[in-house]
Amino acid sequence: MSTITSTASEAARRVDAQDIRSRWLLSAPALLIIALAAIGPLAIVFVYSFLMPGSYGDVVWTFSPDAWISVLFEKDIFDGTWSIADAHLSIFWRSVWLSLLTTIATLLLGFPTAYFIATRPERTREIWLFLITIPFWTNLLIRTFAIQELIRNEGMINTLLMKVGIISAPIQMMYTDFAILLGMTYVFFPLMVLPLYASLEKVDFRLVEAGYDLYASRWRVLKRIVLPLVKPGIVAGSILVFIPSLGSYVTPRMLGGGSKMMLGNLIELQFGQGRNWPLGASLSMALLAIVMVALMVQVKFTGRQGGNAHG
Repeated sequence: MSTITSTASEAARRVDAQDIRSRWLLSAPALLIIALAAIGPLAIVFVYSFLMPGSYGDVVWTFSPDAWISVLFEKDIFDGTWSIADAHLSIFWRSVWLSLLTTIATLLLGFPTAYFIATRPERTREIWLFLITIPFWTNLLIRTFAIQELIRNEGMINTLLMKVGIISAPIQMMYTDFAILLGMTYVFFPLMVLPLYASLEKVDFRLVEAGYDLYASRWRVLKRIVLPLVKPGIVAGSILVFIPSLGSYVTPRMLGGGSKMMLGNLIELQFGQGRNWPLGASLSMALLAIVMVALMVQVKFTGRQGGNAHG
């Protein structure tokens, strides 16, 4: 009997092993494409970050950690001493801070919008979702020009305020952090609304009615019932907004000008006019590291919150 059992177990293991091999073989083309299209370019950028810059761009194939040091420090061209790179740190801080503000702004605006759509009759929800996705039909550059026309000194907002008599001179909104925040909030707003709507649509609103029946206030119902149920949508929307905001290039370039740069603009500057490809590569890897840390913190936070909720 034991011999028959061991033979059957051995046969089952062989079948499982063969099944695993078959799955790996079937997945091999997709894995190869991922390796070539994603990991390959990242590997090239990583290697470039440890080389020396050429005179007119490109790289010199000589190992040097100077590019990584230059991310946080700058070298004096006269005496060769190193000091803190205030400009780089300022751009790092502006990028992270504006990305956080953009995420918060889109969440504060997107949650009521998604809640409104989710509570409409089913026959009209698709119309509201259609209206939310309309900006995706337009090129990002065109949408940024639209914001520019609203907030420039001769734009619609300043013109209207001056005609009404509220202000006597145009308010300087262009080329400020506010302009970048406004532009990124507008651009990434749909990326927050859609995940929130997907979560809110699954909520059983009879639980909300039950909360009201138990004399809970609107704030308490929102905090204790609605928000815990839509947490996956909040997390997904926050990630979808925060990550592209960090690497945003077009919006800060057009609305912030040269004085309000973000990481994407700084990286482009090094690969373009600066002709310092290793520094651009090291800044790109630093941006990737910031994104990975943000994702790890987000996952850890949501995991801890989920454990507390189950507890």
